[in-house]
Amino acid sequence: MTGEKRFFLDVKKSARGMGWVHRLDPRAENAALAMAQSHGLPDIVARVLAGRGVGVDDAQAFLAPSIRDLLPDPSSLTDMDAAASRIADAVLRREKVAIFGDYDVDGAVSSAMMKLFLKHHGVSGEIYIPDRIFEGYGPNPDAMRDLASRASLIVTVDCGTNSAEAIAAAREAGADVVVLDHHQVGGALPHGVPVVNPNREDDLSGQGHLCAAGVVFLTLVRTTRVLRERQSAAPPYDMLSMLDLVAMATVCDVVPLIGVNRAFVVKGLLAARQMKSPGMAALARVSRIGEPLNPYHFGFLLGPRINAGGRIGNAALGSTLLCCDEAGEAGEIAQTLDRLNQERQAMETQMLAQAKEEADAELAHGDGPAVLVTASDQWHPGIVGLIASRLKDHARRPSFAIHFDVNGKGTGSGRSISGFDLGKLVREAVDEGLLVKGGGHAMAAGITVQKDKLGDLRAFFHEKAEGSVSKLRDAECLKIDAALAANGATVELYERLEAAGPFGAGHAAPIIAVPRHRISDVRVVGNGHVKVELQSQSGARLPAIAFRAAESDLGQFLLPRRGATIHAAGTLSLNHWNCTRSVQLRLLDAAEADGR
Repeated sequence: MTGEKRFFLDVKKSARGMGWVHRLDPRAENAALAMAQSHGLPDIVARVLAGRGVGVDDAQAFLAPSIRDLLPDPSSLTDMDAAASRIADAVLRREKVAIFGDYDVDGAVSSAMMKLFLKHHGVSGEIYIPDRIFEGYGPNPDAMRDLASRASLIVTVDCGTNSAEAIAAAREAGADVVVLDHHQVGGALPHGVPVVNPNREDDLSGQGHLCAAGVVFLTLVRTTRVLRERQSAAPPYDMLSMLDLVAMATVCDVVPLIGVNRAFVVKGLLAARQMKSPGMAALARVSRIGEPLNPYHFGFLLGPRINAGGRIGNAALGSTLLCCDEAGEAGEIAQTLDRLNQERQAMETQMLAQAKEEADAELAHGDGPAVLVTASDQWHPGIVGLIASRLKDHARRPSFAIHFDVNGKGTGSGRSISGFDLGKLVREAVDEGLLVKGGGHAMAAGITVQKDKLGDLRAFFHEKAEGSVSKLRDAECLKIDAALAANGATVELYERLEAAGPFGAGHAAPIIAVPRHRISDVRVVGNGHVKVELQSQSGARLPAIAFRAAESDLGQFLLPRRGATIHAAGTLSLNHWNCTRSVQLRLLDAAEADGR
């Protein structure tokens, strides 16, 4: 948006201290009007599309994304043909293949996809996931040498780009290596091996938005073509059967939902809802999902359970589950992951309370530090990233959470606010000698620091970030797509809006304002959630909920205002209860309705 801010409903300072502004500028509003008239779309749906840069002529194709139309030529990725050829060689020769993955959802899915493909072709594929605490991220020389003693080909998935030393060790031990990754390049690429990574500098495919599972999917598409060209006797693997896995990884890795990623999620959800995968079906059961799967379930119910194995348990459980073809075994693994997730949640609750107490003490002095840095020797190192993310939301500034071991060595994770490059700040701290090591990207970073450097690190972060973080916080606003009354929040409208999705990173969920509605009921439910009933002047009611908001500025605004008239803002969601469906508002913010 350029020029003077156009405040929505004249809200200049909300309950959360933000202004509400129009997402659409005048040009986009004109495009929305033309789109609604040309294609017969509801005004709100047209506004959502126009607000995300969809042109009038592209609207119909955007609403029905096709894998066939959006899938890029796999060979457009650098080193793809060499990688696919080497994997095809392993298939035709019946070689033993090792798959070195990462311990998050994207790594687990990518590993499972590769193993399922190899298994279909009668090839043994061993999955190896490193221990988050003892081995850290990515290939290490000892593990790679060990795998090389059992396999003639090692395929790294969701890792390997920045592991030249470990890959060299594998090659010296006699194994070939193929790297399938999507992470930013942090140094020299591994020498003498195919490295398929759309984010390497010499890759001109334009597919840098893919997660690792997307890269693996393209690689297996190309490998299938190579096998066909070589007249392989085996029937081709049904690549579309993998779309449920690709969709989950795409959502959970928070990559931009643009291009083929949108088609992956749209078509993958259709596949996932059929529950043909025993592993995903078992995971849905233990997650107690009683409605058709949607991106929220991937990101907040299924994904965290897969991640729980890598955070506090056996890192390979997630990939093992997704490879299962027997319902009984899948159910047992899913139960274990569910238990680990409950343990993770309990740890997170305790750690977050301690971190917030430390943070609030820092924030009590003026504006507080520009970058929050919390630390403890009692925290679990596998959960500090979650704590950093919650602190960032709580304090609206970049935040770190660090675990210190008995030797004073700290491992931590940081999360940033939009517009502030946290990876750059961390690299500067490494250059200053304040960190043992560190790296990341604009929105997230990992660090290793000695305890005696912590004070200097905090001061450095504040000095470097104070000006820019202050400006970003002052300029923070909530972009509103449209306004809606309670009686307009219908299931039909929700379904029309969902066709403009899936929503997530790079394709923000539409934020709807509900103007001048009365709070007919408000109370705390569950684990600190605030449940609200909004009533329009005509008497129509719209249920709303603000998650984990009881102690937040939003919760403190809502709870004493039963009977008051407010403006509310949030995203629409669908409730399934007793075989009925209804729309509710997921509250993000609220404001006085009398202009105060």
